[in-house]
Amino acid sequence: MASSTGETAPGSSSPAVAIAAPPPATPMEVKMGAGLLAAAACSGTFNKLESLLDGQAAAPSNGTVGNLAVQSASPPGDEEAFLRESLVYAVTAGGDTLLHVVAATTSYHEDFLKKAGFIYGKAPDLLFMQNSRGDTPLHCAARMANIQMVSLLIDLARGEDGSTNRVKALLRTENKINETALHAAAKSCFIGQYKVVKLLMEEDSQLASFPKDGTSPLYLAILLQRKSITKTLYELSDGVLSYSGPNGQNALHAAVLRGKEMLLEWNKALTIQQDENGSTPLHLVASVLGQSDRRTIRALLLEANPDALYQPDNNGLFPIHVAASVDATLVIRDFLKKSSRCAGLRNARGRTFLHIAVDKMHIHTVGSACRNRSLSWILNMQDNDGNTALHLAIQRGGLTMFCALFGNRQVSLNLTNEKGETALDIARCNLPKHGLYYNQVIYMLGYFSFKQRNCDLCCSSLFIFILQNSEAKIHL
Repeated sequence: MASSTGETAPGSSSPAVAIAAPPPATPMEVKMGAGLLAAAACSGTFNKLESLLDGQAAAPSNGTVGNLAVQSASPPGDEEAFLRESLVYAVTAGGDTLLHVVAATTSYHEDFLKKAGFIYGKAPDLLFMQNSRGDTPLHCAARMANIQMVSLLIDLARGEDGSTNRVKALLRTENKINETALHAAAKSCFIGQYKVVKLLMEEDSQLASFPKDGTSPLYLAILLQRKSITKTLYELSDGVLSYSGPNGQNALHAAVLRGKEMLLEWNKALTIQQDENGSTPLHLVASVLGQSDRRTIRALLLEANPDALYQPDNNGLFPIHVAASVDATLVIRDFLKKSSRCAGLRNARGRTFLHIAVDKMHIHTVGSACRNRSLSWILNMQDNDGNTALHLAIQRGGLTMFCALFGNRQVSLNLTNEKGETALDIARCNLPKHGLYYNQVIYMLGYFSFKQRNCDLCCSSLFIFILQNSEAKIHL
């Protein structure tokens, strides 16, 4: 609850707003079951609730009042009168007050609006009261997408003096997961959430900037693929809003995985922002296969920030490494078209995207690289252990990858790694002596280690056929 000094209430990270503090909650708090409190607030008519709280009627036959367990010392005077007086401050086990319960209804019946107004009249401080989750009644109403209840609660906060400070204090109150009522509305699964979002933003155009750290309403709207809410947040905030998401991500991280390119038109600086793993939006879009709309977003990301190709994550992986790890040959092709130099980028282990593809046994990427003459300069690049892609292919026992690499005459067979091993040495040590095509692989490596290959044999299927037919070996 905001105070007159501008301080933030416990459990809330609302901004400092100079407002008159509502009266403190009474110590005569009553703990009661959720069912009993719901019955008191929601069952029956407004007149019945009014009579109960005004003490003009006896306790209901179901014992709603009589069953209340008073947590304070027994007051002087009539106990029934005290219980009726303190019922307005009753809370459920979850900390919900009468106003929380009434505000959480999905009904647009006028009776509930009258009940909310009546309860507020009895205890104005309940409007800012937070339950055990840190939710105010406004959070509850927004979550139910109850536009009439939300409007009423805002009007109650505004008061007769038209205090905008009180309204902003209520709207910006954050619960224990740092979400305002705007977050609750954006996540609502009830019809009408768009109208609630629009109303909240019209009352406070800066509301989408909260919390200052953590998941923003915009991130949630994109995550849930609610385009109309996303546009409303941006338009009604005049572009001044938070793009932040969880784990250091921003809204663009969420957008690129959902085919939403409009954020790039709003804020191109998002393209270079990294999450807690160091991943940029380009890293994320490089990891996704099979969606045609991703290519459009990928092109827009590269157009907005070509340098993102050269931005590694915390593990030293560049976007091209990520693409190779999922065998995304089309993504790699687009990256190389934008900048051919990114083919030689190395990760923390000194490996190129070709090393990654071989290690992951992704033949499509390996084969594509071997068929691309413009990539011949990376075929013999060695990692920190001195291994070329051919070394790794033999270590992994990948016959088709071996064929693709061996079939390219630009691939050197005689380079040694840090252990002084050639590809032939590794084959002799690693390949099972009685394994498939062992003799053929050893023969080919041994034979051509001292002879020049006269043609490229990049067609893996043809090369495998040659390996399978020993009588054809001599013609290589």
